[in-house]
Amino acid sequence: MKLKIIPLFAICFVTYLAAQEKRTLGSVERLLPEIDQYVAPGAEIEILAEGFGWSEGPVWVDRLDAVIFSDVPANKTYKWDEKDGLSVFLDPSGYTGIAPRGKKGGLNAENRDESGSNGLVLDANGVLTICMHGDRRVARLDDWDKKSFTTIIGKYQGKYFNSPNDLVFAKNGDLYFTDPPYGLKKGDKDPLKELDFNGVFKLTPSGSLSLIIDNLTRPNGVAISNDQKTLYVAVSDPKDRRIMAYDIQPNGVENGRVFFNDDALRKEDRGNFDGLKIHPSGTIFSTGPGGVLIITPEGKHLGTIRTQEKTANCAFDSKHEYLYMTTHMYLTRIKL
Repeated sequence: MKLKIIPLFAICFVTYLAAQEKRTLGSVERLLPEIDQYVAPGAEIEILAEGFGWSEGPVWVDRLDAVIFSDVPANKTYKWDEKDGLSVFLDPSGYTGIAPRGKKGGLNAENRDESGSNGLVLDANGVLTICMHGDRRVARLDDWDKKSFTTIIGKYQGKYFNSPNDLVFAKNGDLYFTDPPYGLKKGDKDPLKELDFNGVFKLTPSGSLSLIIDNLTRPNGVAISNDQKTLYVAVSDPKDRRIMAYDIQPNGVENGRVFFNDDALRKEDRGNFDGLKIHPSGTIFSTGPGGVLIITPEGKHLGTIRTQEKTANCAFDSKHEYLYMTTHMYLTRIKL
């Protein structure tokens, strides 16, 4: 038997390539042929980073050439880019001790649980706006280097919000955000809860705050159609999983109706409707039971990016080449 001698540098090179091998999970469920317009056949769900308690609220930031996202229980916001991989961007990210939380208060281990940032969005000027779960406020990042915050809105009629969750800017500068009780340890029964509803709010550029929806049990993800006429709100109530649609009016919204629900989905699929993003075509990418659902403006379900794990939210890069997904303990993406 003749032995083949392999140079040591070749062995090292092969080991290095193996260590860098792309990791994937899940699959793409293709219900209708039109899904191929959005996710090409053969596209895989790539794991970019892992080890998070509950990843949330991704947003692409051109100035960083990176995606930033929340790890809610850890009270941190992370940054991921192609060059350097994962790094901490904000710590703390959503609880700084300014709002009542727990008996002891302060930034101790007990109060860090489920208290970090959640939804993240950029305004028209590229300013990062944050749903600060633990501080029960919506704030903006004033200084990207010093990481200083300013409260945009912290109370409604003198009462603390429950825990602002997700948010979106309209083209006219109006800010819409949802306020479920997920940041309160006992939810609706938490003694710190000051509002007797879980609302959807609108804040105008002049600072006028209005409650526009107050009859949803768990308002969560929020998005606006490209023509600025429709507000979508995901309802993450496991007993009534659905996406609502509303006609946007100057003084609020009207004509609330169910846009999509889980009637035709597999009942065993894990996850609730949560984050929503609108593709330039108008098609809705919604996290929900099974992963990320791709739904036309007419409510036609084209298919699902099945992520295996519960997926909280998603975001496009600025060129709409990738969809980044916060998938429970992972940050993932898929090529579009």
